[in-house]
Amino acid sequence: MTLRNLTSEGIKEITPDGIVRREEGRAVRGARRYTRTCSQRHLPSYVGNIAALKAKGVDTIACLAVNDAFVMGAWGKEHGAEGKVMMLGDGSGEFTRAMGLELDRVKEGMGVRSQRYAMLVENGVVKALNVEQPGEYAVSSAEAMLEKL
Repeated sequence: MTLRNLTSEGIKEITPDGIVRREEGRAVRGARRYTRTCSQRHLPSYVGNIAALKAKGVDTIACLAVNDAFVMGAWGKEHGAEGKVMMLGDGSGEFTRAMGLELDRVKEGMGVRSQRYAMLVENGVVKALNVEQPGEYAVSSAEAMLEKL
């Protein structure tokens, strides 16, 4: 399975292992989509807490959503995430399905998306997986993750 990240050099393909197995202290967090809650609260909570997360030993923060790399790049740029949060597109939802985190929003015209969650990964092992209930925003914020670190 391949995720995609839009960089200044173009689209780079990366496997989930390429993010979470390289070194210690990985935090991977996923947003459902480019929506009001994710755009106004979720992504900004991670962008605004970069220093605090790094101080707790986190070396990579990634935002993953069932979108293409171009949407993820635009979303990151809009919120000042460039150079802070790796914006990863799971365009076909392969990673999301493999994790059992898909969310059926077909009736709302959005297709199958990802649940809103935060995941802490250390040495390739998921240490924490904080999945929100639909319509909620509490356990997946950067502030909630900082409390667990």
